[in-house]
Amino acid sequence: MGRLLRLTGLSVAVWLAGCQAVNTTSGGAVGVERKQYMFSMLSTQQVNQMYEQSYQQTLSEASGKGQLDKNSSNAKRVNAIAQRLIAQTPVFRPDSAQWDWQVNLIDSEELNANCGPGGKIIVYSGLIEQLKLSDDELAAVMGHEIAHALREHGREAMSKAYATQMAQQGVGALLGLGQESMALADSVVQYSMTLPNSRDNENEADLIGLELSARAGYDPQAAISLWQKMSSNSAGAPPEFMSTHPSSSSRIAALQGAIPKVMPLYQQAKAAR
Repeated sequence: MGRLLRLTGLSVAVWLAGCQAVNTTSGGAVGVERKQYMFSMLSTQQVNQMYEQSYQQTLSEASGKGQLDKNSSNAKRVNAIAQRLIAQTPVFRPDSAQWDWQVNLIDSEELNANCGPGGKIIVYSGLIEQLKLSDDELAAVMGHEIAHALREHGREAMSKAYATQMAQQGVGALLGLGQESMALADSVVQYSMTLPNSRDNENEADLIGLELSARAGYDPQAAISLWQKMSSNSAGAPPEFMSTHPSSSSRIAALQGAIPKVMPLYQQAKAAR
């Protein structure tokens, strides 16, 4: 217990010494205003480059298995929806207009989608087909994942992991960029990229994703039907206090509370289209 307390205290000291407070996005109509703390030695560019390598490896492996889908109707749907959502991202982050956005569909039964640092999107066909997603529901999923990238939740998680790892290695590791530090950085990438997002991050992604889809002309009510489908598909999931993700019921309640804030944006976008 004493060693754990010392490690915790050292982690906090490293965290406070090496982190800076940032606002990655504007609040938008949904009002996401939480200040984030990022490790100063871990820049946005570094994280984007690290993830780019992982992303390209995933695509290469999928291509080698004949699973990289570029031409199906689902692939065209995913790309079209992504372009409409991406066009709205500068509302939250003006610099996202210059990101190297990439969108790919992988033919797999996996019920998953993600948007990694720097705008690298992957959707798995199982998510679309098994849940029978409409375009509005698919936009809700993709908007949620894009929001994680806009808020740099991956870098935020890595920053926390980096501080902990630094404390384990000793504060002296902060003073050099030798082989040990490079190996440490590699371990942090592997560690953070496999962790689930925190509840705060998931809630933020829900809200920003809701606004992105509304601004892109997709019905925000679809976020409710999406998570109802998710809930039905994940029967037997652990209760919320045992998970880092919000339960479907609390998630749906939060989304229902935010829909009135974005409905005018949807109606305006729908009329414009």
